[in-house]
Amino acid sequence: MTSKHPTRVRRRSLGAAVAAAGLLITLVAAGPATATPDPGDLLPGSASSRAAQPAAGRELAPGEIPGQDEIVHSANVEPLANIPSADPGVINSDLAFQGKYAYAGNYNGFTVYDIGNPKVPKVVSRVLCPGGQNDVSVQGDLLFLSTDSSRSDDSCNSVSQPATEKSSWEGIKIFDIKDKKNPKYIKSVETNCGSHTHTLVPGERDIYLYVSSYSPSEAFPDCQPPHDGISVIKVPKKNPTQAAVVAFPVLFPDGGNPGAPTNPGVSKTTGCHDITVLPAKKLAAGACMGDGILFDISRPEQPRVIDRVQDNVNFAFWHSATFNERADKVVFTDELGGGGGATCNEATGPNHGADGIYDITGRGDQRKLVFRSYFKIPRLQADTENCVAHNGSLIPAGGGRDIMVQAWYQGGVSVWDFTDSTRPQEIGYFERGPLTTDRLGLGGSWSAYYYNGHIYSNDIVKGLDVLRIDDWRTDGAKRVWMDRLNVQSQPAYH
Repeated sequence: MTSKHPTRVRRRSLGAAVAAAGLLITLVAAGPATATPDPGDLLPGSASSRAAQPAAGRELAPGEIPGQDEIVHSANVEPLANIPSADPGVINSDLAFQGKYAYAGNYNGFTVYDIGNPKVPKVVSRVLCPGGQNDVSVQGDLLFLSTDSSRSDDSCNSVSQPATEKSSWEGIKIFDIKDKKNPKYIKSVETNCGSHTHTLVPGERDIYLYVSSYSPSEAFPDCQPPHDGISVIKVPKKNPTQAAVVAFPVLFPDGGNPGAPTNPGVSKTTGCHDITVLPAKKLAAGACMGDGILFDISRPEQPRVIDRVQDNVNFAFWHSATFNERADKVVFTDELGGGGGATCNEATGPNHGADGIYDITGRGDQRKLVFRSYFKIPRLQADTENCVAHNGSLIPAGGGRDIMVQAWYQGGVSVWDFTDSTRPQEIGYFERGPLTTDRLGLGGSWSAYYYNGHIYSNDIVKGLDVLRIDDWRTDGAKRVWMDRLNVQSQPAYH
């Protein structure tokens, strides 16, 4: 049912074309409940579902904040298309890609887009299956969906229910996506403390999912402390309905970062938020609340920690991780304020709510994470804009350059170069002005990823944006073509 091969990455000529095909919009399954937004209160956006050509936009002057909803971007970034959210009252979340399709999670389910022609993306289907955050990954004919909100049951008709109820459900849902117009829900797997995010680890016969979740409580029957590890789900490729939790490896035998009051302003480690694996190197990097870790995944059911770091001065919540192509660097993000705060301002400064760049030194079990510098977007945001480091991916530029694209919520989309670990710099951007000018609102880019020549951003309120960057530093990436991309399952591009 699923592919037996790892992600295929091939070089191609700059002029190669992408095939395009349009499919009809289809609604799949009923989902009467709207998931509770987290964080913050969502402000309304456009309700149109037609692909639109964005306004041309302009470059910002130093220190300038754009007007409300105004599109601005650097000269080397061009906005190509936007598909507004069908329901602007529902948060859009993560993205995954396969062939000519993009899969976009949201708190009410997920949307399948045909991106065969990136200038004219089309909605293929919308699956209604409420739950937070509904992060997605795909492999072959399977789509995996994370649910980290307590539900009455595992169906797509579930409603919110307190986690104090033993019958409540959270975890992973599995869909058969062979028919893109009609994805079918085929299996659920409950996991302790739900599934805030998950990471797909491909195997020859089985797929493994590393399920990240946190915040246990004595009052939660299915989320008891200490929650000091991750759930490992094994999915047999030939029989995915037999998927089950097979291990719960403890990553923090000492309990992890104690947080406050020992480390004021730092989150206590009670699990992981996100993990990125590099299957070609059998390596993984975990962003685990108060800790950053490097671990060996040569035995997928028994991941083994190699090194662990903390930053109790500038990092509040270790959120996500990205390797460079040579696997000798890791970029960790700090989601200061949980995504709902205005932290891209002078008051917060350049080292909080930023990226931390770490070199990986040594070999084998002697590898160490060594801090080099911070990166934060240099463009100041209004105090009404939620803005902090969030989801991004490597741009496979080659030539020894380390460049990634990253979402910063209402700070927009940033393209930045960390080839010199000690001197990172932004080289391109796209953003909209604040959703509102009278109070703090929730919006902006949740995930911004590079896939087959284009940047795709899932905006919390505004929907799917398609961008193109034309810059000599990223031109090498145009020769890299992939058959799929789950960003937390990072491919070997070269």
